[in-house]
Parts: sequence; C-alpha cells; structure tokens
Amino acid sequence: MNKSELIESIATKSGSTRAVATAALDAALSTITEALAAGDSVALVGFGTFKVGERAARTGKNPATGEALEIAAATVPKFTAGKALKDAVNAKK
Repeated sequence: MNKSELIESIATKSGSTRAVATAALDAALSTITEALAAGDSVALVGFGTFKVGERAARTGKNPATGEALEIAAATVPKFTAGKALKDAVNAKK
C-alpha cells in the first residue's frame, strides 16, 4: 500500500473526502516527525512507539573496491510494534 492508497482507505473508513484524509495524514506524519526531531518519543497504545535511537560510528567496506571506510555515528528513527499490532499481523498467517 502506498500513500495514495492509504489516503483513499482513510477517506473511505472515516466517511470524509480525500482532501480531508490527506490533510489529516500529513498533519499526523508532520507531528510525529517534529516530535522525533525534538528527541521525544510518540507512543500510540496498541499500535507502537516511534522513538529516536543512536547508531555508533563504525568501519564499513566499499562493496565495489573493498576499501575500508568510516561510517559516521547517526541519530535514527526507530519503531517498536505494540502488542495489538503484532497480534493482528500474526493472526493473518
């Protein structure tokens, strides 16, 4: 499912227009992004938690040349699925 299909599904399930669904999705994603950029976490009970993690610097390898190179440390977004989401995904198998 891509963003366009997600917007269509939100609009259908909420009984609203595509424009309203697009605005709602964009606002939610923007809010989550701003919270993570500020170093906060976003917990959606039953769905999961978005948080910020640290990735340490490390030595990597250029696959084309085999040359060693340093990969800088980075701050990365992480998502941990909640129990309800895990259960829903596992129930489909």
